[in-house]
Amino acid sequence: MDDLEITRHDEETRGEYRAHPADSNAIGRLTYQKRGDVLVADHTLVPPEIGGRGIAGRLVDALIADARSEGFRIVPQCSYVEAAFRRHPEWSDLRA
Repeated sequence: MDDLEITRHDEETRGEYRAHPADSNAIGRLTYQKRGDVLVADHTLVPPEIGGRGIAGRLVDALIADARSEGFRIVPQCSYVEAAFRRHPEWSDLRA
């Protein structure tokens, strides 16, 4: 899905990744809490009108890419993120 823009929005103690499909006003989100150099991924939410496009997976991919480049680790509290970690054992070094 090349027509998907993913942005990251950080606040002091929390933040989220947002997925913006070009053909919809709906936004997918992966939210997190910050705890030092650890992000607790707590929710992945994709509205039904943009579901079935792999958006949740792309949000997790963005989280993983940032963890690799910035050196933070992840607590996959969200069931979707936890399942993604189980499918990708190569991410085990990023688990807090």
